[in-house]
Amino acid sequence: MKLSMSQLFALEHFTKYARNHKHQAKATINHILKMSNISDKIFENAVVNLKTHAKIGLHFHPDRPDSTMKSVAEALLEQGIYKSQFETFISNGSVSAYSGGERDIWEKRIFGGAYQLEGTTNNQRPKYGALNLMLHPDGPAPRFGSCYFILSPEVSYRSTYTYLDSHQDPKEKGTYEEFDIILAALLEEAFLRDFAIGERNLTPARLINHLLVNLENPFMDQANKEPNRNLNHYLEAQVHGDISLKEDVEVLVADPSFKDTYVGRTMEQICLKYSIDLYWHMGFVLMVDEVPADFRGPSMTSLAKRIAQNNFIDANIIGSAVMDLKRNPVSWSDRGTYKEILQELKLLWHVLVRYGKTI
Repeated sequence: MKLSMSQLFALEHFTKYARNHKHQAKATINHILKMSNISDKIFENAVVNLKTHAKIGLHFHPDRPDSTMKSVAEALLEQGIYKSQFETFISNGSVSAYSGGERDIWEKRIFGGAYQLEGTTNNQRPKYGALNLMLHPDGPAPRFGSCYFILSPEVSYRSTYTYLDSHQDPKEKGTYEEFDIILAALLEEAFLRDFAIGERNLTPARLINHLLVNLENPFMDQANKEPNRNLNHYLEAQVHGDISLKEDVEVLVADPSFKDTYVGRTMEQICLKYSIDLYWHMGFVLMVDEVPADFRGPSMTSLAKRIAQNNFIDANIIGSAVMDLKRNPVSWSDRGTYKEILQELKLLWHVLVRYGKTI
């Protein structure tokens, strides 16, 4: 794929940064390999396997409305392109994708002003996902959406990476061309904490074995697997260049609450039209009286009661509430401004992921 000047600049900016920190990263890697009794050859093979087989996951809520009241799923079916927040004005993270907004400012900072170059258009902006390294059935970063696409491994080579969320401007950032700084962070966290990117009981040896053994396996049905519920720890990927559903997407993993709904049928049509394999993950359901008041704030309990159907919430029910808020903001004004309520509904999704029972 031919990339724009801005996209090439962003990739090179990350590559140069990582290259400048390569010596320290190498020292960290070598120390941990020695302490963990992992040979250089085994480590090198694991890295080759990662770069050959690891795929990026793009989380999204398929039922969220855009400015024309078209759902994300409808737009994907019609256009065949996965767009950035600067095009859709929809975000499951920071709702600030406009010139001078928070996302614009942090993109300017982390990409060295690449996307503020003269002539850069919004469709050239990066699209955000996470490297699906640990193969969690509910995806690598479920806080950002109930469904997720799995991209072809080739897309990973035109992506930049940060260890954890880019809006925090972490010092660990790189590309496949210069990836040691990311690998060092991953190994160090596993070495010091027996935990990394949402995976518990993960030592460096177990991580390397996972990279060598599991990444090559064909994608499996996720419906009967236990979710990982990883809300905060992910290896974020910023994809540069277009994401074509036909050319770049291999798999769609959807939330089962959308089965037999208009949104669910639209996702089925997407997969038929663009030759994407469709799977359904385990899903989440949470009874209203089980919504905690001390995870995303005390307002979560009253919000859940307000939107619940048959005394429970799921991804589809939260999405219906978002659509109703968009259509009838006045009827929600007792809870605050449109922006405040949208944020509450986003946080309620986090509650559902963390505490919901599988369907």
